[in-house]
Amino acid sequence: MKQVEFLNVVMPFKDKLYRLAKRLLVSKEEAEDATQEILLKLWANNTSMANYNNVEAFAMTMTKNFCLDRLKSKQAGNLKLVHSNYKDENTSLQNQLEAIDSVGWVQKIMEELPEQQKLVLQLRDVEQYELDEIGQLLDMKPTAVRVALSRARKEVRVRLMAKHNYGIR
Repeated sequence: MKQVEFLNVVMPFKDKLYRLAKRLLVSKEEAEDATQEILLKLWANNTSMANYNNVEAFAMTMTKNFCLDRLKSKQAGNLKLVHSNYKDENTSLQNQLEAIDSVGWVQKIMEELPEQQKLVLQLRDVEQYELDEIGQLLDMKPTAVRVALSRARKEVRVRLMAKHNYGIR
């Protein structure tokens, strides 16, 4: 595979690789390093890329495994969620502050979820992957993906309701 072909295949989903790495790793710099490392590995194996049915799914799996290996090697016990691409110039300052606060609460709640639920929620609700694709990426059965997603969403919803209702249900 020539460089132009490689760029046409890989570059459309490089931002997804970065967001997944950023979700799993603590810092922006670590996520950038991980993404670069995955892109280098893909380039090194570019001759065998034609053998893969879905290069994006393969790259996402590589990213997940690379990040988890990196965390294990550093013996990091905490994963950090950092995701907020929401910007709307038509909203008031008060609404913007409330949105930032809500995103912060969701981030905090997601940090406390079990790792599998966190990954499923990230891949489904942020990255917009289909349940079957998530099952392939995480080596899970579709029913297990649905259960993990349901439990993660329920936990986020319950904690947000408790926060916004000041503990009154």
